[in-house]
Amino acid sequence: MTDQRHSTALPTSASLLPQPPATIDAGIGFAGGQVRLALIAAVSACALLLWSAGLSIDPFAHSNIPYYGVLALGPLVRGWCLRDRRRWSLVLADVVEYYTLFMALALIGAVSSYPIAAMSQGFADAGLQRVDELLQFDWLAWYRTVAAHRSLQLLGVAAYQSIFLTPALLLGWFALTGQRRQAHRFLAAFAIAAVMTLAIYSQMPAVGPFSYLWHDPIPYMPVSELWQPDLIPALRAHTLTVVDLGQLRGLVSAPSFHAASATLYIAGAQKCGPLRWWLTALPCAMLLSTPVEGTHYLIDLILGAGVALVAWFLATRLIRWRARTAG
Repeated sequence: MTDQRHSTALPTSASLLPQPPATIDAGIGFAGGQVRLALIAAVSACALLLWSAGLSIDPFAHSNIPYYGVLALGPLVRGWCLRDRRRWSLVLADVVEYYTLFMALALIGAVSSYPIAAMSQGFADAGLQRVDELLQFDWLAWYRTVAAHRSLQLLGVAAYQSIFLTPALLLGWFALTGQRRQAHRFLAAFAIAAVMTLAIYSQMPAVGPFSYLWHDPIPYMPVSELWQPDLIPALRAHTLTVVDLGQLRGLVSAPSFHAASATLYIAGAQKCGPLRWWLTALPCAMLLSTPVEGTHYLIDLILGAGVALVAWFLATRLIRWRARTAG
């Protein structure tokens, strides 16, 4: 989903849009063939995981319609914009590309967590809780504080759900300013972080602190609810064999992918000019909400942040290699 043009060469006169950076390298991203090959590999790996776990996706389910719509309309809109060649059209083409790639990566990662959970064994909650105790983190006290204040609940839900808003703003800014290199580095880091998260999760599945620690009547139900203790055993017992794309639930406890995403958002925001502080503040708020709304141990967040830092380093090396070989 890339083309041979560089965004830095776009006409800018009489334009109200933010102007592209002066350096040519800013407009160099991964080649179209490289992006397509990576997507094919990701889809193939997901399909192999589903097959290995005895799971499937119903291609005729109504919940698939939005995804089919994006897959059908995205290339058509982008193709028209590239033919139009006006500045705003080329910006829109980049927006469509970046958003579609991000959605595809997030969807593949979420679906892949189901077969990985189905093939996993045991639960790591006891060990994760012991680490939290060593870190002197009291999840129950954190939860009771949120459960006692409606304002914290509303703020927490909004912050936790910003996992989709922040990348939209981030990638939108990269499209507006012609920073194709930064957009592709972010998307590559997101993909690498997803792979690392799923690999580590396969070795330490958990139901999360809400299910593991709280045994009284529930005064407040977090966004993540109590899906893990119901879904994971059903997947392992093969009583759930069809993955509904419209009802995907978060199964990964450690590492926290919300924490990994927040760390990547903060790293990417440093190239977003006037949006930098807003795009840094939102992920920080999301991190604060994640222990309760995502029902995560503190060590989950630490592991997630570590995964993101490694992924960002690897993505940076990849995009530098691409810039050197793009000539």
